[in-house]
Amino acid sequence: MPELPEVEVVRRGLERGVVGRTIETVSVLHPRAVRRHVPGATDFEAALAGQTVAAARRRGKYLWLELTDPDGSGEPGLAVVAPSPIVPGERGDALLGHLGMSGQLLVVPAGSPDQTHLRIRFTFTDGGRELRFVDQRTFGGMALAVGGGSLPAPIAHIARDPLDALFDDEAFVRGLAARRTGLKRALLDQRLVSGIGNIYADEALWGARLHYARATETLRRKEALGLLAEVRAVLSAALAAGGTSFDQLYVSTEGVSGLFERELAAYGRAGEPCRRCGSVIRRDAFMNRSSFTCPTCQPRPRAGRW
Repeated sequence: MPELPEVEVVRRGLERGVVGRTIETVSVLHPRAVRRHVPGATDFEAALAGQTVAAARRRGKYLWLELTDPDGSGEPGLAVVAPSPIVPGERGDALLGHLGMSGQLLVVPAGSPDQTHLRIRFTFTDGGRELRFVDQRTFGGMALAVGGGSLPAPIAHIARDPLDALFDDEAFVRGLAARRTGLKRALLDQRLVSGIGNIYADEALWGARLHYARATETLRRKEALGLLAEVRAVLSAALAAGGTSFDQLYVSTEGVSGLFERELAAYGRAGEPCRRCGSVIRRDAFMNRSSFTCPTCQPRPRAGRW
């Protein structure tokens, strides 16, 4: 599933490709793609037609397009293209999306051949490139959040991510200590810190020399801040590389794959030598997934929380 770097790459592509443009038509080609929009596909199509995209935003692994009335009447909000800090409030509607396991948001020339798994098509009044939601496994989807332009209500409970300028480091340290769980489980808890999934949790823990089962309450403040620094370093490096693409399902809005797979130090490298000490990377089953650690750099805790 795409994590923060991959979703942020897509957000930036949407910012380049659709912000400032007015939606002309919306065509839902598979009802499952809008299953979270309770009024249904027809309402989804009608509600979005004529709305202008004011900003492309992200909270953790969720994306949304902030929308405004084209007449700038203030109902549901003034048409302002430049994004402003995310603060909960009633400013316009939001086109909320989650990529799921295989979702893609592509900005392509109008009239391009349809993708095999095309689910939703957006055209714009300027006749330029279309926005298309493509999803092979249909685990992702889109919905309209009325009055949620600043921060859609369905994702208001999700914490800020470590690359957010308003992320509170000390609150993270306190929250980590209060979790009474294993470190990796805490990093995957989107109520504590958002945007981190299996890949980048393993990479940050390897960088910090911490085992995924280390009990959160045993971490000293210096260790917690060190882990947070590693999280930021890994996410920033992955973002610079365009994210991690293990197959053709994750791509940018222009259809380009990320290259961070080449830089992975732990994740997916079971049986290979640790790049720091040479020990063989170990794979463990974890929450129906896998965790990858170095047995030397990241020794198992004697009393861990699995």
